[in-house]
Amino acid sequence: MDNMEDKICTIDDLINALDQSNRNYDRKMILKAYEVANEAHKNQVRKSGDPYICHPVAVAIILIDLGMDNETITASLLHDVVEDTPVTLDQIKKTFGEEVALIVDGVTKLEKIPYSTREEQQAENVRKMLLAIAEDVRVIIVKLADRIHNMRTLRFMSEQKQRDIAKETMDVYAPIAHRLGMSGMKDELEDKSLRFLDPIGYSEIERQLEFRKDEREAFLKRIEAKIVDRMNKENVKISIFGRVKSIYGIYKKVYMNGRAFEEIFDVYAVRIIVDTIPECYNILGIVHDMFTPIPSRFKDYISTPKNNMYQSLHTTLLDKEGIPFEIQIRTWDMHYTAEYGIAAHWKYKAGISGKDKLEERLSWVRQLLENQQESEDVQEIVRSIKTDIASDEVYVFTPAGHVITLPVGATVIDFAYAIHTEVGNKMVGAKADGRIVPIDFQVKTGMVIEVITSNAQNRGPSRDWLNLVKTSSARSKIRAWFKREKRSENIAEGKALFEKELRRNLINLSDDDMSQFIEDIAKRCKMNSVEEFYAAIGYGGLLISKVMPKVRDEYIKYNHHEERNIGEIVQKPKKTRKASGGVVVDGLDDCLVKFAKCCNPLPGDEIVGFVTRGYGVSIHKADCQNVINSITDEENKERWLPAHWQRPGDAVRESFKSGLDILAEDKGRIFAEVSISLTNMHISISSLIAKENKDGQISIQVSFEISGLDQLNQIIANLKKIDGIISVERSAQ
Repeated sequence: MDNMEDKICTIDDLINALDQSNRNYDRKMILKAYEVANEAHKNQVRKSGDPYICHPVAVAIILIDLGMDNETITASLLHDVVEDTPVTLDQIKKTFGEEVALIVDGVTKLEKIPYSTREEQQAENVRKMLLAIAEDVRVIIVKLADRIHNMRTLRFMSEQKQRDIAKETMDVYAPIAHRLGMSGMKDELEDKSLRFLDPIGYSEIERQLEFRKDEREAFLKRIEAKIVDRMNKENVKISIFGRVKSIYGIYKKVYMNGRAFEEIFDVYAVRIIVDTIPECYNILGIVHDMFTPIPSRFKDYISTPKNNMYQSLHTTLLDKEGIPFEIQIRTWDMHYTAEYGIAAHWKYKAGISGKDKLEERLSWVRQLLENQQESEDVQEIVRSIKTDIASDEVYVFTPAGHVITLPVGATVIDFAYAIHTEVGNKMVGAKADGRIVPIDFQVKTGMVIEVITSNAQNRGPSRDWLNLVKTSSARSKIRAWFKREKRSENIAEGKALFEKELRRNLINLSDDDMSQFIEDIAKRCKMNSVEEFYAAIGYGGLLISKVMPKVRDEYIKYNHHEERNIGEIVQKPKKTRKASGGVVVDGLDDCLVKFAKCCNPLPGDEIVGFVTRGYGVSIHKADCQNVINSITDEENKERWLPAHWQRPGDAVRESFKSGLDILAEDKGRIFAEVSISLTNMHISISSLIAKENKDGQISIQVSFEISGLDQLNQIIANLKKIDGIISVERSAQ
């Protein structure tokens, strides 16, 4: 895919792309669409200052390169006019036909998300994307091309916008491109996102790739020449060329898996393309005879295709000097599918060699949507979906030799439900390679898994399995069983959970008010009755953590006419005190505790608590500026309570959020050394962001989860030992 990052796309570029496409496009319709879009956007400019029309033209050129059809190219030129200009959908339908109008409408709908928080926006966006794929996959292909061009020009946005858009691209758009088999789009979206999410890490890998570039390219040419010479002697016809692994692909292995750059065997690879499948295996034997294969580095994706239809043989070899390199062997049909994915359906008319069945290739979308019918929590739905479309997969075998594909981290429970719903429901245990394994055992590629079942009448899944499974399919089937088989139990379980949360949040009403209050909450959660509301909580279709914000909002409405005397609540003596979250609040029994984000207190810090109506107690550091500003305020004075951490040896919360601000000299690998140092200390990193300062120094912000102040002080001491570190300070937030 041509990268036109720094080029302003014009009508001449569009015509040139059509000329070079070797396809019989309806130029009259496409150029008419350009005229309509150009007129509609004539007074609009992009953040870069360029005329807005350059964006839809760039999107159209990306889609021409993919070989998309007339309607898709036309719709791409018009994809923003309904959203941003007076042009209506009816006008588009009248001028260009219903098909074009439907694609434009689909893309437009993806932009209109009526939610107030970013998380809900992203959640609903993903769900709408899946619905769009199920309705007409061309909608999402236009949207992906739109995001590609926006990522190419992202440098013109503010820093915060850059990070937000890059994170959304990495979390949502790149996985969807992968699941559609569009590897070129996926790689570019990931690389462009990484540039803004971790510019230092991105630059470091770029430098590594440039280092000895000529030497590496000469090595690849020697390998290619050896292979071509041998194939000529064997009278085998091949096409061969080199390939460089994407920057993000290297980044994942270096920074996320903690491997040295030199340990990555597939940074450079040779790709061999032939005409038939038997030739693939024949060539595999020849190259294994020529070079020394690394046994653990062979993968057969021809006999076991990936979920996105990717097929190829991968093998890592050593030359006579012991230098590792990867060879990928595939047919031309496999190559086109790997490069263009679902777009091959249009680029090659009826698909690859007439074998493509579009409906079958998109069946996974409908399955994902069906899996979510038992859940009412849109964000939980998206977490499941993002797991199911993740690029990392494992391939596991049944005792009969059938292959089951699952996401990395899937358990034997996921495996059981992937075989059949009843197998999962009746599961009592499992074996991996003949050995009994626990129920939460995570399967790995190549394992033979045997599910042990029971036909006992009272057998069924455990509620705990909902926290163990990785796939949305398994989670959906478990919930469906509980919803069908255990309604009365679900109601009792849900009622108990809900009432416990009310007590923890200090929510108290009279019996009459409480009945009406719960009815109102059930309606807000789109339930037909309180029983249905309790049942949904009981079987897991409605997460209590997602219900409580609505409960708190509703509770505030109930109390807005009668101000409660918080002082009376907090001063009421208690005979016993219990801790929550590792904290004891004087005068309160088993209350909900949350840790203030303004100061992120840790065990070891002096702390105080602030009583909030309907939200429990907020814990702050005693020297937090918000405490200093508020504790002398007469209105809030009585809401501050003494608090302290539990005694050593008591059950405590396992981890707490904290962070550091690091100032360092720009010494090339400083970012990597910080990352490696934290990894070696077994720190669970939440985010690691770096940026260059005007004075040439680097500011690094890192957030993580730790056990307390002692561990934080140890981390600071270790980081200060790194050569080039100027200062390490605890983050204010």
